[in-house]
Amino acid sequence: CRSHKINLKFGVHPVAGRMPGQMNVLLAEAGVPHEWVLEMDEVNPDMENNDVVLVVGANDVVNSAAYEVEGCAIWGMPLIEVWRSKKVIFCKRSMGGGYADLDNPVFYKENTDMLLGDAKKTSEALAAAVRQRLETV
Repeated sequence: CRSHKINLKFGVHPVAGRMPGQMNVLLAEAGVPHEWVLEMDEVNPDMENNDVVLVVGANDVVNSAAYEVEGCAIWGMPLIEVWRSKKVIFCKRSMGGGYADLDNPVFYKENTDMLLGDAKKTSEALAAAVRQRLETV
């Protein structure tokens, strides 16, 4: 990707996954270079400059209800503010809520698309399509 001037990075929320730090470990095991993995506080300030944010499986840690729905279960929780990017694509099994079981207003924002289905299969198909496209560039 980088040879095609594509800046790929992974934004990780501190409580993403089943336990703190789990996503960092999984990304390292998958061979993702450490410098591509950024913490929430590192990705949020530059969010408006991202052309596309692909959210895979996450909900509560990117749920703008924490800022927009006073008194909700996640009110005031720090978030990765994906809705501030130019385009958001959610890759999830369904439109269901996360652990907090809250609807996510980001799903309905104008710059958001939903790509519903099995995340592994969908991610693999997306990666294959991007590789094929880059071969023709």
